[in-house]
Amino acid sequence: MSVRPNTVSRRSVLTGLSLSALGLSGSSLLSGCGTPAAKQTEAQCVSTDLSSSEKVLNFSNWPSYMDEADEKVNGKTVLPTLAGFEKQSGIKVTYTTDINDNQEFYAKVKDQLGACQPTGRDLFVLTDWMAGRMIQLGWIQKLDKAKIPNVDANLIPTLRHPAWDENRDFSVPWTTGLTGIAYNAKQTKEVRNFTELLTRPDLKGKVTLLTEMRDTMLFMLRMIGADPTKFTDEQWTKALEKLQGFVASSQIRRFTGNDYIQDLNVGNIHACEAWSGDVIALQADNPDIKWVVPEEGLSIWSDNLLVPNKATHKANAEALMNYYYEPTVAATLSAWMNYICPVKGAQQAMEKIAPDLVDSPLIFPTEADLKKTYLFMPLDEAKAKQYESDYNRVIGG
Repeated sequence: MSVRPNTVSRRSVLTGLSLSALGLSGSSLLSGCGTPAAKQTEAQCVSTDLSSSEKVLNFSNWPSYMDEADEKVNGKTVLPTLAGFEKQSGIKVTYTTDINDNQEFYAKVKDQLGACQPTGRDLFVLTDWMAGRMIQLGWIQKLDKAKIPNVDANLIPTLRHPAWDENRDFSVPWTTGLTGIAYNAKQTKEVRNFTELLTRPDLKGKVTLLTEMRDTMLFMLRMIGADPTKFTDEQWTKALEKLQGFVASSQIRRFTGNDYIQDLNVGNIHACEAWSGDVIALQADNPDIKWVVPEEGLSIWSDNLLVPNKATHKANAEALMNYYYEPTVAATLSAWMNYICPVKGAQQAMEKIAPDLVDSPLIFPTEADLKKTYLFMPLDEAKAKQYESDYNRVIGG
């Protein structure tokens, strides 16, 4: 098997989502058409597991989120680690890359899950905020932790207790990414923090920030000394005013999705707020692109494995979760995807799989760096709409 870096930015498919859909409280759990989504409880929606008699698993994932062999067999793409799981477990996996957008996928399955009906999937992968939304709706089965001992042993501490699934009773991280700073060393000296990014005279008009409110405002909150995981309206207003000042000063060239990549690569911009997956892809061809852990900290996000209600092969799904938390398997997957590996021990295993990636801070951040990561505070529907409106007003969106 050979591995290759993935050059597709997962964050690009998240850009542009309506932030009014990101709230996780009961008042925010609305379907795409504006009608209340139907909640379920474990007692109301009982699922039957047929794993002991049916060695199959239906797994939905995002494109470019599974390692692929360079050569096809009989015209078909080979997925080495997944093939290894099938051989080890005797479970036949039907693997589908039919998740291209969290909200779009939600629209596909909301009617079935809201009515306690099967979706035809035993396992799927969704980003933090959508995973939390489905868990709050009661649409996700609770995991049997006795069947996923590798997860308990090897999940990195930073990801163990998200606010939306405090004890990881319903979710297991598939992969993780960071938001920080990137700069082009051919164009400028090191940019150590957001204060420098947004005030240095030599960078005026040569800087971009992200259009995603949660990413950018997380750093504005840090700049005023607030905790992005728990802040007040007063702190929000102060952080927003700070951003407004940077916009008025013309320090910021524009706000972008991941289309900052080309501008950074060719030198049209010198430094920017950036996503880790984009940076590692750029570095493969341009050694002048540098990644910085800002002194303010980092924004962190994850995509998570979930077993929906009425999935009939839950134990088989748990077997797959456990398999991918074996360090060698996790290292093999991460060497292909080039996102942060959530599995302890994978860095040591990487020495035999892809030695050039062992010291990559974008796949294996240090514990010190991970301690500097923040998630944005969960918002209810009304607050999300208010903050989105405030933010778009300032950035001209």
